Amino acid sequence: ASQAQLDNPHGSDLNKYLKPGAPKPEFRKSRAAEPTVEQIQGDTLTSLAKAYWAPGTRQTHQPFSSDVVDQIYNNDIKGSSFSIKRVMMLEFSQYLENFLWPNFTSTTASLSHLMSIVVIVNEKFRERVPAWTAFQLKPEQFTAFFHSALTWAVADPGEICIGEQTKLVIFLDHCFCSMEVDLVRTQVQRLVSLPMWSCLLDARREAELKAIPKWKKYWKLLQKKDAKETPENLKKLQFERTFLSAMIQKFLTVLYTVQEKECPADIVDFVERFLILIIDLEALLPTRRFFNTVLDDSHLVVKASLAPLAMRPEGRLFSQLLEQVRFYTRFEINDQTGEPLSDKDMMSVHYARMSKLQRAVFVKYPELRSLALATIASIEDRDQLVKHFLSLTRDALYDICEYLHLVPVRNEEEGCKDEYTQQFLAELVISRHEKRDSQLTELNSMPLYPTEEFIWDENLVPGEYYQGENPLALPKLNLQFLTLHDYLLRNFKLFQLESTYEIRQDIEDVVGRLKPWRAEDGSVIFQGWARMAQPLQTFTIVEVAKPNIGEKQPSRVRADVIVHLGGGKDNIRQEWENLRRHDVCFLLTLRPPMAGTDRGFLDIPADEYCQTTGLMYVRGCEVEGMLDENGRVIEEFGSEPKPKFSSGNRTFRVLLDCNQYREDMDMTSQGGEDVYSSFNLILRRKPKENNFKAVLETIRDLMNTQCVVPDWLHDIILGYGDPASAHYTNMPNAIPELNFNDTFLDFGHLRASFPGYEVRVEGEAASLPPGQLLPPFRIGFEDIKARNLKRDQPGDDSAQIPRILTVELVKVENRGPYPKNVPKKNTVRFTPTQVEAIRSGTNPGLTMVVGPPGTGKTDVAVQIISNLYHNFPEQRTLIVTHSNQALNQLFEKIMALDVDERHLLRLGHGEEALETEKDFSRYGRVNYVLAKRIELLDEVTRLQKSLGVVGDVAYTCETARYFYLYQILSRWEEYSAKLEQDQHKTKDMIADLFPFHVFFANAPSPLFHGSTYDEYYECAQSCWRYIQDVFTQLDEFWAFELLRSGLDRTRYLCVKEAKIIAMTCTHAALKRQELVQLGFKYDNILMEESAQILEIETFIPLLLQNPQDGTNRLKRWIMIGDHHQLPPVVKNMAFEKFSNMEQSLFTRLVRLNVPTIELDAQGRSRPSICSLYNWRYKALGNLPHVLNHTDYQTANAGFSFDYQLINVPDFNGVGESQPSPFFYQNLAEAEYVVAVYMYMRLIGYDASRISILTTYNGQKSLIRDVCNARCANNPLIGLPHKIATVDKYQGQQNDFILLSLVRTYNVGHLRDVRRLVVAMSRSRLGLYVFARVSLFKNCFELQPAFNILMKRPLQLHLCPNEVTPCKRIASVTAPNPVIVYDMPMMSKFVVDFYQNKVKELKVLQARHMVARPGEIKGQETGKGASRHPGEDRDSDDEAEGKNKYEEITNEVDNEEAAEVSGENKAAQALEKVFTQGEELAEDQDKAEVEDEPQMETEDSSAGPHSSAGPPAS
Repeated sequence: ASQAQLDNPHGSDLNKYLKPGAPKPEFRKSRAAEPTVEQIQGDTLTSLAKAYWAPGTRQTHQPFSSDVVDQIYNNDIKGSSFSIKRVMMLEFSQYLENFLWPNFTSTTASLSHLMSIVVIVNEKFRERVPAWTAFQLKPEQFTAFFHSALTWAVADPGEICIGEQTKLVIFLDHCFCSMEVDLVRTQVQRLVSLPMWSCLLDARREAELKAIPKWKKYWKLLQKKDAKETPENLKKLQFERTFLSAMIQKFLTVLYTVQEKECPADIVDFVERFLILIIDLEALLPTRRFFNTVLDDSHLVVKASLAPLAMRPEGRLFSQLLEQVRFYTRFEINDQTGEPLSDKDMMSVHYARMSKLQRAVFVKYPELRSLALATIASIEDRDQLVKHFLSLTRDALYDICEYLHLVPVRNEEEGCKDEYTQQFLAELVISRHEKRDSQLTELNSMPLYPTEEFIWDENLVPGEYYQGENPLALPKLNLQFLTLHDYLLRNFKLFQLESTYEIRQDIEDVVGRLKPWRAEDGSVIFQGWARMAQPLQTFTIVEVAKPNIGEKQPSRVRADVIVHLGGGKDNIRQEWENLRRHDVCFLLTLRPPMAGTDRGFLDIPADEYCQTTGLMYVRGCEVEGMLDENGRVIEEFGSEPKPKFSSGNRTFRVLLDCNQYREDMDMTSQGGEDVYSSFNLILRRKPKENNFKAVLETIRDLMNTQCVVPDWLHDIILGYGDPASAHYTNMPNAIPELNFNDTFLDFGHLRASFPGYEVRVEGEAASLPPGQLLPPFRIGFEDIKARNLKRDQPGDDSAQIPRILTVELVKVENRGPYPKNVPKKNTVRFTPTQVEAIRSGTNPGLTMVVGPPGTGKTDVAVQIISNLYHNFPEQRTLIVTHSNQALNQLFEKIMALDVDERHLLRLGHGEEALETEKDFSRYGRVNYVLAKRIELLDEVTRLQKSLGVVGDVAYTCETARYFYLYQILSRWEEYSAKLEQDQHKTKDMIADLFPFHVFFANAPSPLFHGSTYDEYYECAQSCWRYIQDVFTQLDEFWAFELLRSGLDRTRYLCVKEAKIIAMTCTHAALKRQELVQLGFKYDNILMEESAQILEIETFIPLLLQNPQDGTNRLKRWIMIGDHHQLPPVVKNMAFEKFSNMEQSLFTRLVRLNVPTIELDAQGRSRPSICSLYNWRYKALGNLPHVLNHTDYQTANAGFSFDYQLINVPDFNGVGESQPSPFFYQNLAEAEYVVAVYMYMRLIGYDASRISILTTYNGQKSLIRDVCNARCANNPLIGLPHKIATVDKYQGQQNDFILLSLVRTYNVGHLRDVRRLVVAMSRSRLGLYVFARVSLFKNCFELQPAFNILMKRPLQLHLCPNEVTPCKRIASVTAPNPVIVYDMPMMSKFVVDFYQNKVKELKVLQARHMVARPGEIKGQETGKGASRHPGEDRDSDDEAEGKNKYEEITNEVDNEEAAEVSGENKAAQALEKVFTQGEELAEDQDKAEVEDEPQMETEDSSAGPHSSAGPPAS
């Protein structure tokens, strides 16, 4: 191999971590630009930083000197040709915050000072850390700084090199993309406002202003204002107005320096970056509004497309970017109003242009009379226009263009004859007037599956190691979008390309495993084997259906694929046979070159991949089903038995992409190869990762339907208008009176929940003392009433809006005489903010709840659902979450509230993990309804018998209905009439005349109780309600009798019966088509974890229903999430960084300042641990139980502190290592963490209460290996509850977290503060962080947390003589702790500690032998009271494993005699512990044998957090 072989950094010890038979890793140098420790130490930059600006240095810094800036800029930034490595180090050392910006003054600052700032800001954007903070803290100089940056951007080439100007263009682009930062916006807006039209041709400007009178008025005002300005001010204003126009001219000059001969890379880089700036300006309405006309007037697109660079191979990315510019210049939007233009509007614009052209020709060039008088349809195609115009002379063309205001008037242009060539003018006229397909037509004729050209194009699908340094031809997701069409289109492209990246990995993996080679006769032989691919026997196209009307592509293309599944394992054959309908497969043609086999298939650069491996074609297809031997598709859910096959051949019927088929056939008809006769391999993918086609189809469908977003949301989603317009207080239909049901526990709770409101009790209840006011309460909001009035009758604005609540008691009606009729109630005492969130969610509009870790997001969500369910029984609510796990948590809490089971439904595949016996999937609900129907009909039979009615009335729901009408209702009416006639109101009459005594004989007696007439009457009413409820339900279930098939029943359930429907966002994206066709309807959406859902997957659930009369019936959208925690997972870095694809809709709305409600009391962590992350939130306090519950008051046994940052030095001279690129590991930390875990188990912690987290996958697998080697087979220890990455563990929690931060050279992705917040907030009682302190403490973004962590000692402090549960108070530090200095000492300590424990156990065991049978409690290992269904281990099979403790071999090799070695320290520490321990042991043993039974009860009930203890979150 060509890689440098490095010594194995783990010593020879690594092999025992490898699974038997696994290949040994090669240690090759990382591909990332990361400096090693030696480089940093010896680097001049570090010494300069220490002297002048680095934080945390001991001596005071030297005064600012501009020579230092020049020296660093010329040597390290520009001198190293902007090396990422150097710039990264400067940025990390806080060069900008502490040195460059505080000392910047526009008058004295040199170019190198300015450029240094620009480069560091760009670097911050590349690393995706907040970039504008330093400027916001000291904004005075920003205007001057920005202006001088602009001046240098258009300076002449002699004064500033092209590389520096590229950096300035990148900087400008970042400025335009940060419009939400006020400081930046005020500067940028001046460059793109109406005055920039001063650089248009006069004739063109007049024509444009004539069309829009409003702007004409502004223009006149501007000219008046300009007349009054001072000359130097005017000069500055003119500079800003013409800046972008000047930049465009500069761009064209630079672009045309590239001629046929050579093509310098820095020039290509400049023009590419400039086009990206143009695209970003065009793709935002505020910047596009006036700029689009200027861009059009400069003819940039035409000039650039004729440039020599566009023809050269280096210009490939340039051409792709230019295509995007062209796309946006022609975008279907009205620049003035921002309204989308329909096809009809676009057509009229096109016709207006064409007729103007005809007029121009008619006036200026009579010879072309035929063109001037032709119908537009006959001349609008490009071919026709080319025929007419290419033959004209330059002068004739010039006249025509001048008439169209495209070029300057004749006499002005004498000097620039060469600029307006005949070729340019012809292209200008043609490209302006040719007819184009609408964007939608283009989209609909695009294939959905990627092909080989697409998959290996690095400009579109960058490889794994994209670091954000080079430009790409990808769309970006920014703050704002032009129209919904633009919004969907960008998401469509990104989603498509992101899935393409994964497909590329799958194909490369399979080809590498198959090892294809070419035999002598030219046939292809696969000498390897791949689970996910099979060689094809035959491939035949069986049907090509006629095109639909108005389309060119066939409406359906079907093919049969035959593969041989004879040999091989059964489970593989099973997997192939289980290919389901709609699964996507890929067909490949491989023709390896004769010589290509000696070269491995790994690490081939993308641009050479297809050539090297001989991969000719890749085409996607969708499985329709497997055929049986008679050639029929086997039904998936059919009732027939599985068909038998006589041979190993299987045939799959697949559907091909019609657009792709048409493209390929066009190629074939022009003499190309027939792709479809060449396939020799079929590849399948994991079903979980293979839903890209369905999502793309969904997005495409959305673009084709009249996509109706509710009016109150439309502008907010695109990012315009007033961000607070959808807040419930601004909605015209805000609800002035709400019944809060069981939200409040008592009147005191209600009063405390609305601080700042005056609470008035209305009605009869006003005279009662507060103690007797019991929920539920109906609350009237006087402020909402006042606002609604004001909206209807706008009057005096100064009228004060009253902050008054009126409270009425709601009379609770009994639902029946049985105990089961008492409704379940909410038991959570909500905080005022939570109540505000619930109130907002119950009102119409958009509610955004930011829920920091542990603040009861789920409780709020469930209460909102319950309130909607009771207040608006006719509305339906859709619940969408990101993960199945979150759905399960929601459902478990909904079950505990008063929501009728028959109204709950769960769609998708995650129901299996629910912690209930009940099945909420569609089939489960149908079965429930059918069972419930039988149960209710039995009740009807009992009722019938009790009344002595004859006949079979309880045969069906229908007969029961008649029975109710004729028998039951009439008796009740008769009874009511008799009671009304009774003047004396005697309560015994009620009981005596009651007709259903016999039926309620099984209710708790007496049936009638109370002392007054009214109480008796209420008892009778409650019995009647019970009977009515039985028949109401039977009425609802009647439909299930009429619908016979399971499918119809589930559909009815989904569309009619269920009131609360839950699904994951992926399910919504996959099944949208199906739901819309069913006529699925809903009024409210609640999204949990919405900051973890991709933008497009958040948007699709809004549109799962067809609009009614052109409006969307959606009334509420409640989003609950936390944008300070981790964003959605995007596998490819380029999409995450360059395209900002990781931005969720939730985060974007927060950036747009949409009002949010931030929950402000957490109930998860100890207050001390909470302080490590609550600085990220506005005001995050603690709930009372975190302060008062015993678990939180006592210390963690065996540890001095409840959290600690533990410094882990190098081990054998090695810190972090990379067995393969980006697969980071750190053996010292892994061993240390596992040793601490073993220690915790030995002093009595449950394994189920400990999770081990780390920030990298490499470290996770290393910790797993160490755990398997050291703990798995040991019955005393066992495995911890979870070993996971921080990212995967988001949304989960545990009592104790051991966290390994891995990196020792470079902070890596923990710089993303969101990851830090998640890592710090997973633990409830104890957090122990293992890291290289010197590295992390200097990181600017992490300082708030690390400053707190570093106040405690950086060596682990243990108290080994404590056992769990601990008696010590949390705030008390343990006396004389054992201090652990490094990992070898800890390892040795644990080994000795373990052996002493085993001795103790043996002594104990000997004593227990004499105890009476039945008294001894068996030792349960590692199981604890497991709260998670995910645990599939069992203590029995673990205990059968060997009781031997793995030997720990990685001790320190060369001990220095001078200092006491790790072992000796450990031995001394242990001796201390055990001498104290032995004296206690004897007394304890006596006590233990006596206390045995008592211990057991204590253990089972009060084991902290097993099942008792406070609720999780």
